[in-house]
Amino acid sequence: MATPRRPTGQPAPDLAPAGASPLSTLAGVGPRIAEKLAARGLGTLQDLWLQLPRGYEDRTALTPMRALQPGVAAQVEGRVEAVERGFRYRPMLRVALGDDSRTTVVLRFFHFRAAQAAQFQPGVRVRAYGTPRPGQRGLEIVHPSYTLLGDDDDAGLGDRLDPVYPTVDGVGPATMKRLIAQALDRLPGDDVLELLPAPLLRAQRLPGLREALLTVHRPPRDADVSALLAGTHPAQRRLAFEELLAHHLSMRGQRLARQGDAAAPLADDRLAARLRERLPFTLTAAQERVLAEVRADLARPVPMLRLVQGDVGSGKTVVAAMAALLAAAEGRQAALMAPTELLAEQHLGNLRAWLEPLGVELAWLAGKVTGRGRSAALARVADGRARVVVGTHALMQQGVAFHDLALAIIDEQHRFGVHQRLALRDKGGEGGRVPHQLVMTATPIPRTLAMAAYADLDVSAIDELPPGRTPVQTVVLAEGRRPELIERIRAACAEGRQAYWVCTIIDESDEVVAQAAQATFEALSAALPGLRVGLVHGRMKAAEKQAAMAGFTQGDVDLLVATTVIEVGVDVPNASLMVIENAERLGLAQLHQLRGRVGRGSEASTCVLLYQPPLSRMARERLETMRATSDGFVIAEKDLELRGPGELLGTRQTGLAAFRVADLARDAGMLPLVHELGEGLLRDDPALAARLVARWVGGATRYASA
Repeated sequence: MATPRRPTGQPAPDLAPAGASPLSTLAGVGPRIAEKLAARGLGTLQDLWLQLPRGYEDRTALTPMRALQPGVAAQVEGRVEAVERGFRYRPMLRVALGDDSRTTVVLRFFHFRAAQAAQFQPGVRVRAYGTPRPGQRGLEIVHPSYTLLGDDDDAGLGDRLDPVYPTVDGVGPATMKRLIAQALDRLPGDDVLELLPAPLLRAQRLPGLREALLTVHRPPRDADVSALLAGTHPAQRRLAFEELLAHHLSMRGQRLARQGDAAAPLADDRLAARLRERLPFTLTAAQERVLAEVRADLARPVPMLRLVQGDVGSGKTVVAAMAALLAAAEGRQAALMAPTELLAEQHLGNLRAWLEPLGVELAWLAGKVTGRGRSAALARVADGRARVVVGTHALMQQGVAFHDLALAIIDEQHRFGVHQRLALRDKGGEGGRVPHQLVMTATPIPRTLAMAAYADLDVSAIDELPPGRTPVQTVVLAEGRRPELIERIRAACAEGRQAYWVCTIIDESDEVVAQAAQATFEALSAALPGLRVGLVHGRMKAAEKQAAMAGFTQGDVDLLVATTVIEVGVDVPNASLMVIENAERLGLAQLHQLRGRVGRGSEASTCVLLYQPPLSRMARERLETMRATSDGFVIAEKDLELRGPGELLGTRQTGLAAFRVADLARDAGMLPLVHELGEGLLRDDPALAARLVARWVGGATRYASA
């Protein structure tokens, strides 16, 4: 699509002064309220225009109590028939309400004042709104919103749906609603507001921005409630489209800005060729393809920004090693950063075995490297003797100075905070150059999500496993089958194999129905007296954890009881059985990562998902997906559908702003048009692109894709 051009000399619309007015210009916003709103990023009228409802309450009609359905919010009106105050575990107020349909519903309150309870006298007329659910004596509504009506009150019904806004600490919902209403009263016309081309809106049957905002904030009585609640109303689609466009423009703008940076070209492949000759295996076609893409990027004098995603065990580390050798051959440095010491040490072991025989010196920097060892490592990094540096976030600390960092490799990048990745990038080489970036993840990301979340990166996929990897059979069992499972472990270990038993918490907890690692370790040690049982969890000291892992790796431990600390980085080919306790509590991506710890040798392997019944619908779908497929990309698509993009990417960590309206799973169909229009705007109208970014992303652009 060609980007519609504005007539020469006609300025782009600007929201100032209307949208840029501070919230202190609204009645009722003093310093205290302004501070509370600012803490949530709300500082201008425009911020309130874009503070969209998270749901709606339909108070435009009354529902006869006989017609109430569990789980379906409704408004009822009736008279108080009985009141009961009790104290079972905590104070409780129950109010029985009856109407002309000769049915009763109970209003239940756990938080109430004596004066409030005294209002509910038998015979008093009450109008209440809430979601009914089955109770001990029929349907009940817990903590409804309600109004007391006099006998002569002719309380009219609302003429539009009531918006429900996200909560803001220290600002009550009524105050929030009143302030947003004031802000909307100052909403200017589309001649000021509209930034999208009219032909596009007509072609997509989308309303203008003013109409979309007013519809979403003040939906009329005849609005399509189901579409509004599903986020598919044309007004919401209009806002979601502009938000996705602004996000895309922000990330592509970052990419274009970085292309102005300089990086050291890395093209000497002599060391990489020597490593290839020494490897005891042949690279897969997928590894060869991705390696060629990485080498082409590194040979250019602009920084590479490439995400390599590949399933567990697909061979990303050897691609990273080849890339690091391209830097080492040029006399420059590469750094590999991993989120945990366990994973970083796994990488260190592989890289030492591959690189040190080629004369490439490595340095190890992690939290547990202290004293003289740390000082010596820092000196070798600073003077350039250490060509490849492996570590955790310790690599980004202020005391770490590189001689000439030309390549930054970041593993499982979604676990790092944005500032951490920026800090490593800022440790670039001499002459103002910035390092190339190779980002790796074993959590496959659906294509639609990668298009939006990583618009600033080139994406490669290692989409085949090396030959010889045995498929893992996945079995789903209820908790009651535990005894036979223990016998299965006894038999497997008697044949010389090893097993994992994964628990999801460390200490016993009354609030979580889960077997704690410590308790499970003790129970399994007692049930399997002939086996050597080990324990590893995140709260152990690093040395203890390392000793436990080393014992399992070397075959001195038969059964390892562990928390999800073993999710990534543990490679024990002899381990062929894994039990994941309370598997219903984990997301698909994490279950898939854990399952990847077995099936790494030639023995047929099994992963048992042990669950605590009853299962929720979502938990049942997750476990069924795990049982049905081992394809990480299929699993990622299902995870996106079930949990949304924030969970999959670790939104708080990635710096990918939480969308106000857009939903990457629901709105994926818009992305091709968003990309087409976005590229045209960046090329033909960068000023307009900047205004869209300022409206939706604001000052967060530096961190949007670090």
